Amino acid sequence: MPRAEAPAVAAPRRFRLFPTLAGYRLGWLGPDVLAGLSAGAVVIPQAMAYATIANLPVQLGLYTCMVPMLVYAMLGGSRAMSVSTTSTIATLSGTTLVSAGVAAGSDDPVPDLMALTLLVGLILLVARVARLGSLVENISKATLVGIQVGVGATVAVGQLPKLLGETDDLSTHGFIRSVVAVFEAIPGANVATIALSAGSIAVLLLLKRFLPRVPGPLVVVAGGILLVAFAGLGDAGVALIDPVPQGFPAPELPSFANLGALVPGALAIAIMAFLESAAVARGIRKPGEPQVDSNQELLATGAANTLGSFFQVLPAAGGFSQSAVNQGAGARTQLASVVTVVLAVLVALFLAPVLSLLPQATLAALVFVAVIGLIDIASLVRFWRISRNDFWIAVVTAAVGLTGGLLLAVAVGIVATLGVVLRELNRLRVEVDEPVDGVLPIRLLGPLYTANSLAYENAVLDAVRSRGDTSVRAVALELTRMGVTSITVLDTLADLDRELAGHGVELRLAAVPESGAAAARRGSWFRGLEEAGRVYPTLADAVAAGHPAE
Repeated sequence: MPRAEAPAVAAPRRFRLFPTLAGYRLGWLGPDVLAGLSAGAVVIPQAMAYATIANLPVQLGLYTCMVPMLVYAMLGGSRAMSVSTTSTIATLSGTTLVSAGVAAGSDDPVPDLMALTLLVGLILLVARVARLGSLVENISKATLVGIQVGVGATVAVGQLPKLLGETDDLSTHGFIRSVVAVFEAIPGANVATIALSAGSIAVLLLLKRFLPRVPGPLVVVAGGILLVAFAGLGDAGVALIDPVPQGFPAPELPSFANLGALVPGALAIAIMAFLESAAVARGIRKPGEPQVDSNQELLATGAANTLGSFFQVLPAAGGFSQSAVNQGAGARTQLASVVTVVLAVLVALFLAPVLSLLPQATLAALVFVAVIGLIDIASLVRFWRISRNDFWIAVVTAAVGLTGGLLLAVAVGIVATLGVVLRELNRLRVEVDEPVDGVLPIRLLGPLYTANSLAYENAVLDAVRSRGDTSVRAVALELTRMGVTSITVLDTLADLDRELAGHGVELRLAAVPESGAAAARRGSWFRGLEEAGRVYPTLADAVAAGHPAE
């Protein structure tokens, strides 16, 4: 009996370092260098600001622009994506350190942060080995939007005390605690700090609106430093960041003292890091460029975090703002990211004393403007118009983030998304045609797997019963979606065969994919079906075989 042909499988991509540099042209060098410098002017001050969300030293954000970005350039497939930390990742990192008791119980949380980053990298690498890229991407955009809304509102409110003159950032303690901190900060507000904060926010918003090519973060950072150096803002009570150590970070070993407590947060961060990176990579991909390979991105992002963890970095992922600047400035390959890395190293080597003059309020203004953009009302309106399921997933996820914490919001969002996916998978999709010479053609249009196999069996039996006891003598069952199978599915099909035979009806299978058939042949029932000539290459062949012999 002829077998259904297996679908063609695409040849795997050959592994190479710096894949985006394949076929490099000399004419791309200028645009890549310019793009790397432009992205650096955004990502370096922004990453330093994001470190403060987690109440970590600003130099950790600077270090995140080095090793993780270089490793991604060596392995990643996106031509223009710039990898460092993001506001969402930094917030989840700080929340994880707080929930694990590290923030309150340790004088130096950096070794535990390194362990957290290492865990994130290892989780992503395990997902790559298991080829879970496409599975993780089943997590819906609604979940991502809901988490980002929760992050945006929590962190924005958390920056308000700093914008008023306080030095503590309570974003990682949750939205409600951050709101309380705002009211606590009002009596001690510093006028000079408020003026600097308002001016920094105004400059960032105006540049973004009218001069988008001008790197707003660099402008406000430079302006803040100059005001401290020459206008005496420090004497007016404006709080400065802690002194920034000069030089490249020496490799160190993480602390494993709180490893177990860090695992839940690491899982959430790993999922968000991959989702953000994949979304950015797809969002900035130009027509004609290679398609984004989910598993390659898992490898690149996982390796970036794993290797970076030994150099005092925050968990890293693709950031949209710096990637958009990178692409807008003409980046052709990941050589632009290498230029940004060189710029970050030079800043660490030579500008640390200058950075130590940076006001905390300037970084708070940077964070505030960045995270306000995460509150994506337009997407919520779109969800409401198109899919109420997506709307409520986003709203519930955001609400949980604001009331129960961001780590819980990630878990709730993922569970809600998987619930919707499972509901869709379990929805029966059966097409029944009229009998032809006693043969009833039935198509199973949905996937057949363990959880829904019994429901499909009952649907087939109901279709036969509805035609009466004598009009149907055979069922031709098309199984084009059975590319993989399980013991439960095969046992259910065998049970269907016996049930139909008890009513004098023959079961015929049609269009079974070779991958599913190969697994099914390991069992005696399917082999017996083939030997009896009851497995056909197409549904038409199964129907054309006519009325079964008595």
